[in-house]
Amino acid sequence: MGHSDGEHELESDDPSWSDGVWSEDDDEVEEGSLSFEDSGEGSGSDADSDEAAAAEESDSSEDEVAPRNTVGDVPLEWYKDEEHIGYDIDGRKIKKRDREGRIEAYLKNADDAKNWRKIYDEYNDEEVQITKEEAKIISRLLKGKTPHANVDPYPEYVDWFEYEDKGHPLSSAPEPKRRFVPSKWEQKKVVKLVRAIRNGWIKLDEPKEESNLYLLWGDETDTADNKRQGLSYIPAPKPNLPGHEESYNPSVEYIPTQEEIDSYQLMYEEDRPKFIPKRFESLRSVPAYEKALREGFDRCLDLYLCPRARKKRINIDPESLKPKLPSKKDLRPYPKTCYLEFKGHTSPVTSISVETTGQWLASGSCDGTIRVWEVETGRCLKVWNVGADVRHIAWNPSPDRPILAAIVGHDLLLINAEVGSEEVQMRAKELLKIGEMAPQDDTDGKKPAVRWVKHEKLDGITLIHHKLTKKHSHHPFRKLPGLPVAATFHPSQKMFFVATKKFIRVYDLQKAQLVKKLESGLREISSISIHPGGDNVIVGSKDGKLCWFDTDLSTRPYKTLKIHSKDITNVTFHRKYPLFASSSEDCTAYVCHGMVYSDLNQNPLIVPLEILRGHSSSDGRGVLDCKFHPKQPWLFTAGADSVIRLYCD
Repeated sequence: MGHSDGEHELESDDPSWSDGVWSEDDDEVEEGSLSFEDSGEGSGSDADSDEAAAAEESDSSEDEVAPRNTVGDVPLEWYKDEEHIGYDIDGRKIKKRDREGRIEAYLKNADDAKNWRKIYDEYNDEEVQITKEEAKIISRLLKGKTPHANVDPYPEYVDWFEYEDKGHPLSSAPEPKRRFVPSKWEQKKVVKLVRAIRNGWIKLDEPKEESNLYLLWGDETDTADNKRQGLSYIPAPKPNLPGHEESYNPSVEYIPTQEEIDSYQLMYEEDRPKFIPKRFESLRSVPAYEKALREGFDRCLDLYLCPRARKKRINIDPESLKPKLPSKKDLRPYPKTCYLEFKGHTSPVTSISVETTGQWLASGSCDGTIRVWEVETGRCLKVWNVGADVRHIAWNPSPDRPILAAIVGHDLLLINAEVGSEEVQMRAKELLKIGEMAPQDDTDGKKPAVRWVKHEKLDGITLIHHKLTKKHSHHPFRKLPGLPVAATFHPSQKMFFVATKKFIRVYDLQKAQLVKKLESGLREISSISIHPGGDNVIVGSKDGKLCWFDTDLSTRPYKTLKIHSKDITNVTFHRKYPLFASSSEDCTAYVCHGMVYSDLNQNPLIVPLEILRGHSSSDGRGVLDCKFHPKQPWLFTAGADSVIRLYCD
């Protein structure tokens, strides 16, 4: 039985090869690629097939081809200057072949598709072409696999002693008879023990009766006996090791000056340092320590009189104490990139407001102008010159009446924005038509068309509530215990939030009485905003802190964030998305995720998201105002550099 060498070589059009790389999908040799000669004893016999399989799987060196060069294991450098490289089996010289150049080797590699399978044998000075099986073995070895595909390197382990499906025992010896017959010696021993117990030679311990007595006012674990058994030796704490200042040659920074030594005399005795460092030239010149006896005596008193206690320290991973916050990718969308800049003002922009539909943006500046911008294009549509600094500006919450309210000096201006359809503009003109004004108390319980809070004077403590439908003003609170800083309405109830420098007071407009008082604990409140749900409030302060209040939880802040290095100018909630933002004098605006859950047992989730930069400082002032777009996750910021920026996702 033998192989045909021509059938073992891989042809160039074999589908198992692609550009000289063996395909591992074909782990088995195709049928017909091997042929066997008939030995005359029957080609289909089992003996022949076993011998063929043994010949293929044999790794013996006897199957290898004998080398042509018979010089043995000698260095080839000995034949470096000779014309031959050794001798064959007949003792004839084996002459060296002419070496090919690079060009010839390249042309040969391009013409012969099987050239990549040829390996140069330096010992025999000839080229050897590997076979198909050898290429498969090399490919598997390069991939870290076994040479043969039918070998499993990790067979399933079988526990022969606990194998449930075992069909035969490990030992075929028959079981002895003694394993099925009671032991005679054990029977004699049992009889002997029974006789000794009956005669009283062996006495068994009678079960002790448990005492029914117990301590009436204490626990059994607190008894003296139990305590005495539970005591264990506690080693004494080791004395403190000396530091660098107690060295005989300390560094200069440890040696006090004469002024510092004199100042020690003015201290209390318990506050004075116990040791004054001194410098000596050598260790032999160090005198005896004058307080050694006293410190040794105090040490003995501590060991004798001071009780020792073993404190159990809890090993806690510091990472487990950190709150598990969701990833920023899961909290999108939120503003993080500057998309558009609104330029036109010549002085710091003090206030901005976005119209309810999100199409128009109004801004007020210290240059005495009020501008209306188109949000999508950044085009300035209207400009009004009011002749004084604009402190605050706001749109009418009702979209069918585009009216602007602006605080200019000590006056409140109501301006028809003249945007929208003609019908909408006519409604705004009718609402602003001047007529007879009769100031009276508003007790009908209806929400005002334009809601605005105004400080009549800097030293005044009066809030005025204006209503345009009846053209009158209402003073809901004649006196307030403090100077109002900011105020806002509840989004759904008839509640009014007034923030003073330290507290936030919640009033019922219908009953005109105080409902709740929130304690901020801040140095001075600067701004306030109400969550669309109405149960959560955020407050900004002039020391860079932001407080989140959960009015259903407590009157104190649920969480305080130190996010800015300078004063916070404004805080705002988004009406649609769980976002809130703050602007500061440090030229930055923070965007945070604030999720409020309907489940009252779950606290709000607060995650800082992005720090928005881009505004430049002017006279120490940075970002003066910030507002969210009512429908999109966009943020508008107004800066002291007279620029309005729009940040988008």
